[in-house]
Amino acid sequence: MDMDSASSVVLQALTQATSQDTAVLKPAEEQLRQWETQPGFYSVLLNIFNNHMLDVNVRWLAVLYFKNGIDRYWRRVAPHALSEEEKTSLRAGLITNFNEPVNQIATQIAVLIAKVARLDCPRQWPELIPILLESVKGQDGLQQHRALLTFYHVTKTLASKRLAQDRRLFQDLASGIYSFACSLWSHHTDCFLQQIYARDEAAALSSLERTLLSLKVLRKLTVHGFQEPQQNMEVMGFLNAVFERLKQFLECCRQVGSDSTCREKLEKTIILYTKVLLDFLEYHPCAFIPLIQRSLEFAVTYVFTPAGEGVTFERFIVQCMNLIKMIVKNDAYKPAKNIDDSKPESLEAHKIKTAFFTHPTLTEIGRRLVSHYFLLTEEELAMWEEDPESFAVEETGGDSWKYSLRPCTEVLFLDIFHNYSQTLTPVLLDMVQNLQGPTNVEDSVQLLMKDAVYNAVGLAAYELFDNVDFDQWFKNQLLGELQVSHHRYKLIRRRVIWLIGQWISVKFKSDLRPLLYEVILSLMQDPDLVVRIETATTLKLTVDDFEFRTEQFLPYLESIFGLLFQLLQQVTECDTKMQVLHVISCVIERVGIQIRPYVGCLVQYLPLLWKQSEEHNMLRCAILTTLIQLVQGLGAESKNLYPFLLPVIQLSTDVSQPPHVYLLEDGLELWLVTLENSPAITPELLRIFQNMSALLELSSENLRTCFHIVNGYIYLSATEFLQNYAESLCRSFCDLLKDITNEGQVQVLKVVEIALKVSPMLGAHMFQPLLPAVFRGIVDGEMDQLLGNVIEMWVDRMDNITQPERRKLSSLALLSLLPSDNSVIQDKFCGIVNICVEALHDVMTEDPETGTFKDCMLMSHFEEPKLSDDEEPPTEQDKRKKLVSEMHNSYTVQI
Repeated sequence: MDMDSASSVVLQALTQATSQDTAVLKPAEEQLRQWETQPGFYSVLLNIFNNHMLDVNVRWLAVLYFKNGIDRYWRRVAPHALSEEEKTSLRAGLITNFNEPVNQIATQIAVLIAKVARLDCPRQWPELIPILLESVKGQDGLQQHRALLTFYHVTKTLASKRLAQDRRLFQDLASGIYSFACSLWSHHTDCFLQQIYARDEAAALSSLERTLLSLKVLRKLTVHGFQEPQQNMEVMGFLNAVFERLKQFLECCRQVGSDSTCREKLEKTIILYTKVLLDFLEYHPCAFIPLIQRSLEFAVTYVFTPAGEGVTFERFIVQCMNLIKMIVKNDAYKPAKNIDDSKPESLEAHKIKTAFFTHPTLTEIGRRLVSHYFLLTEEELAMWEEDPESFAVEETGGDSWKYSLRPCTEVLFLDIFHNYSQTLTPVLLDMVQNLQGPTNVEDSVQLLMKDAVYNAVGLAAYELFDNVDFDQWFKNQLLGELQVSHHRYKLIRRRVIWLIGQWISVKFKSDLRPLLYEVILSLMQDPDLVVRIETATTLKLTVDDFEFRTEQFLPYLESIFGLLFQLLQQVTECDTKMQVLHVISCVIERVGIQIRPYVGCLVQYLPLLWKQSEEHNMLRCAILTTLIQLVQGLGAESKNLYPFLLPVIQLSTDVSQPPHVYLLEDGLELWLVTLENSPAITPELLRIFQNMSALLELSSENLRTCFHIVNGYIYLSATEFLQNYAESLCRSFCDLLKDITNEGQVQVLKVVEIALKVSPMLGAHMFQPLLPAVFRGIVDGEMDQLLGNVIEMWVDRMDNITQPERRKLSSLALLSLLPSDNSVIQDKFCGIVNICVEALHDVMTEDPETGTFKDCMLMSHFEEPKLSDDEEPPTEQDKRKKLVSEMHNSYTVQI
């Protein structure tokens, strides 16, 4: 590619590629795509994005094309790989100057250089780091910042490499530049502090940006650059200096106020300091031991004493709590059960923790967590009033404990309570005692405090098992609280029903369940939506508990199910609808066929909800789960759902439809239970099987369910099914057998076996093409030799067959060979008779009336087994299986 002529045409194509007109844009993109593999293309791109006179959008696009090219063509083994000569030229051009004026482009160039460094540094690019360090020392402000930005991205990328050789190279790099990185960070930090105290915010902001970048470099070097960092004085010196710097930066927050232009970046820097400590603790717990005392003192002082007032902010408090939590929970800091087996480091860490967490300290932490951090904030109360559904969903938590204050606070409380329950249990029980009796609805402070204390008692339910008589508390105190109907008391009603949900599986007498169901029935009609949603969640925990008794719940089923359905209709958010659907599914699953009289309204509503949730696949997954339970509950009556049900299965299991990524697993489960409960085949149900070939090609973790579905069709209507699909199924199975596991091969053979059982003649005919594939690898040599090997193995393995019906059938099959005049069979005569007599003797029993022996497996008539009250009736497929078994030779052929 001639550089001069190429530059103009590439520049024109890039300009056109930034157009909003697709007629101009598409041809330009296609042209650029064709040039990607042309020699010299990336040199042209380099010249274009380094030319600051050109349009910003064009330069931005040039950088992106260059960056994408690194991923595709930089490696030597890549197709159309760049030549070594061009790569050498490009590397040199990338670090010629660091004077990019546009921040966004500068960041992309830094990332681009880091991508090349990941592949080439230090072997093919030894000059990169020295040039970066030299540029960072320069006096030009822009050049210094851009070099530092690049230095950070290069360090970050090299630190992320995990191969042992790459880690050694990074450790060599770290030991060589650590002193410089420390001095750079210290210099920029001092400059910032001087400027901020001199109230020169413009200069301070510039220095703070450099402080942040140099600290990011140090974080990567400190955490990933040393195998035994505790032996490096500079590393430990830096980590100890972090605490002083944190205090200085927190004081800066107080000085600059919340309106300062520096405030956002100042808070980012403070959070980065805490990340240094958290990362070092995670990767080097033993090296962190000398820092435990200072870390705990620092975090507890700022989070649990007045020292933090006016300077802390939410994300910082979260980070401090995470630091305390990680120290408390760290397994490396816990001595072994046998103290003599403990490592010295563990004993030392445990000694430091024990000395710090004194009774007064723990008491103060416990009280302050509950009485300060557990209190609902004004913002949360406002959300409750303005958007109750969002409030209810927020309160359910999730995996946000590392980043959000409330869940983080609760996790810390649980961890500390678990490790120091002897100290904290009396503290919490004392707080409960001080709040006995109904609270004045006008006293908002006491209402919030009771909510917080009850929250703590719910979270610590397992720890308080031996200290709280929950049954008595429920009857004597909590029931009365639930009957206070005042609007302001909704805080307590909602918290108490949540509290009961936490204790239901810990300590709650079965005799009290009917009383609880009456409470749930009442609260499901509460004026407040949040209370109703929380009550539904507690209902799920109650019916999901192993002590749940259907007969206790049945008197309340119709009313509660109707109220659940009303709640499902009333809520509008996807997350809340999913939450309520999970409750409904759980109830249907536990009561089984008892739900049949009450599901009419739900059956009519689900098609509408499915249509409304077209853009919400997770909600559709919840609908599928509900349908699975609904079909199992309705049994054969589920055929009335087919106009809605079968299109849902069709869509969910069609791999050509994008939603299948989310819906496939639940869709297959629904397909299976629909077959199992179907009273008869329908053309529509048969037609869905067209989806199966593509599903079998996937060979995914859902393959077992696919086999069960195939079996379900055979049991349901072998003749129609095999006539329509046996040919395509044989092809799919033949392809599968080439690379399927032994377990998968067994599943294929089971399908063939079931087909032969249900329809011996048609099954044998339809699956005949499959048999060569099944026996491929076994059929090797003369037929007589093969027959001899098979019979020998058959006789040898007969004792491995443990199921009586299979053992009898196998014996009958062997004996059926004996009339043959084949010499191989005659040679094996003694062995066949011997093993068969032994096997058949096992199924003989003496008739006490006649004193003669008879075949105990022979059945002249079949009785329907009587079901106990807690047993589910058989599905339609169970009945079909039983019918097939009754015709089985094991039960009909007399010995």
